[in-house]
Amino acid sequence: MTAEAVVHEPVVAGVVPDLTGLDRVFDYVVPTELVSVIEIGSRVRVSLNGRRVGGWVVSLGAPSQGVAVDKLKSIDKSSGIGPDAEMLDICRWASVRWCASRLRPFLVTASPNTVVTRPAPLRRTKVLAEPVSPAATKLLADGGGVLRLPPSADQMPALLAAARVGPTLVVCASVDSANVLAHRLRRAGISVALMPEEWALARGGVDVVIGSRAAAFAPCPGLKAAVLLDEHEESLQEERAPTWHARDVLAERCRRADAPLLLVSPCPSVVGMSGRALVAPSPDREKAAWPHVEVVDQSDLEPWKRSMLSSELIAYLRHADLRVACVLNTKGQARLLACRSCNALTRCEVCQGAMVEEVPGRLDCGACGATRPRICGSCGSSVLSRIRPGVARLRDEIEAAAQRDVLAVVAGKEKEDSLDDTKADVFIGTEAVLHRVRRIDVVAFLDFDSELLAPRYRASEQAFSLVARAARLVGARDRGGRIILQTSMPDHEVVRAAVAGNPSIVSSAEISRRQMLGLPPASAIAIIEGDGADEFVLELAKSAGVSTAAHRDKWMVRAANHELLTQACASTVRPANSKIRIEVDPPRI
Repeated sequence: MTAEAVVHEPVVAGVVPDLTGLDRVFDYVVPTELVSVIEIGSRVRVSLNGRRVGGWVVSLGAPSQGVAVDKLKSIDKSSGIGPDAEMLDICRWASVRWCASRLRPFLVTASPNTVVTRPAPLRRTKVLAEPVSPAATKLLADGGGVLRLPPSADQMPALLAAARVGPTLVVCASVDSANVLAHRLRRAGISVALMPEEWALARGGVDVVIGSRAAAFAPCPGLKAAVLLDEHEESLQEERAPTWHARDVLAERCRRADAPLLLVSPCPSVVGMSGRALVAPSPDREKAAWPHVEVVDQSDLEPWKRSMLSSELIAYLRHADLRVACVLNTKGQARLLACRSCNALTRCEVCQGAMVEEVPGRLDCGACGATRPRICGSCGSSVLSRIRPGVARLRDEIEAAAQRDVLAVVAGKEKEDSLDDTKADVFIGTEAVLHRVRRIDVVAFLDFDSELLAPRYRASEQAFSLVARAARLVGARDRGGRIILQTSMPDHEVVRAAVAGNPSIVSSAEISRRQMLGLPPASAIAIIEGDGADEFVLELAKSAGVSTAAHRDKWMVRAANHELLTQACASTVRPANSKIRIEVDPPRI
């Protein structure tokens, strides 16, 4: 009789509804016919406020004391499996790490994009494929680290080294690169699950689970190693709040599994390198793997009279055998100021970032917040002029100079409207041209100063990552690869690093600058905005170890580490009816 009572005892499931803005867990009774099917992480259909919605089971157990089971609704239907209990714990950790008030965004990322009723059969092999990277093998054996691999180098040997360790999770910066590498791994006889389409294969168990950013939450039973390719790429961070980063998710998963994490990049970020061993090729070998970089020094020209088409560039544009891509990120250029007396650009004396005139008579640094009167920092002159490069008819100007057809690469085109790069051999566009055009011989950055002086604290890293992307496109110098940088700051560390093929020049300068300014990895920061943000930040400022400051029309919150920051945000009560957005580790400030 006692056994019979246990069998019929109702099971209550805590369900997180798949509804935007709803962050509560609701209790439902698990019907008898579904008890053997539903488990932690299962996807279900439930009735909520007269609607039938999807959701995830985040807890299972006997009814709590005082709960009237007869008043609870039953789960309507099972919708297959979702993230298991281990991945559910990662989702909970991520919701705290990035100050998210809800679990749903992470559950969506960790779930299959179709209904999966059961995992696929186990498909594991003994990985013996060659060649294997000795440097990657050593790093993995030593517990993980950073492998600085030149842009033209093959990433496959590093993946093969990781696959030999055991089940490996690989995250790429783009869907295309994940597809290419998955195909190559399969040809090498390695079992692969390509995310998100092959989620069931991944859940069943394969040698390598691979995908783009969301694959950081992919199932990988028995995880023994993880690899993050092109760690420097911004695409590895979610732009919408919560602003999670694939690197940090993989790091936490590897910590829990006691597995090594390998970060691979031609120019690793200083945050990625912080606390990790770095392995790089010899200086001569590394330089040879980068393309030739030609600097067009425009420092002697009056900034307001500079032409986007230098004589050096025109020579390449008119070379009929060369395919040339011109890059111009126009956003914010009209805000740059230059001195009429000495031609110097208005730069911050603290962090060397660009200073702009947001308030008449005052210059403000968008990177560190420093201010000064509207005067030149080099000669003290107050006669400053705005730089307004003419970009409206730039395609026509290049076409006239090149004396051949020029194709404009427009950002935001519909995906189905694929770019036919066989229609021309000269291209002009934003940095999107570096992703959408193939077989390029020369990449020219028409106004590299706008990248170096962007009002963001990661401007130098981001500018160098563009150079790395261009380097991968044109190839190594022994293949004729060439990059042109038109700049008035030839002595900038990014320019010097590009010419020398030595990313350490940028990272060394960045580490010193970040430590001086107290920016990541020397601290943890968050941007807070939205209705109720002022009141929330006022209370947050009372937390120990947390400082707050106005940042443009938002708030910047800073703490010594992420633990202090997230604990302070979690313990501060949000105002009623507030709509606060918190960006931890904001991608662009």
